[in-house]
Amino acid sequence: MDIIKSLKNFIADSKRVLSISYKPDRASFNRTFKIVLIATLIVGILGFIVVTIIGFVT
Repeated sequence: MDIIKSLKNFIADSKRVLSISYKPDRASFNRTFKIVLIATLIVGILGFIVVTIIGFVT
């Protein structure tokens, strides 16, 4: 019976999240996309630099 209660709680929580969420407008989406893209590029470049340095050291 604990599984059924957990499932009901999950459904109730999901409904609550969906009721307060909203679809972003185009400007907000583009801004978020640019921030995520820049952050991903920075992490990728830093990872490449670290791997390159470790490759030269060993």
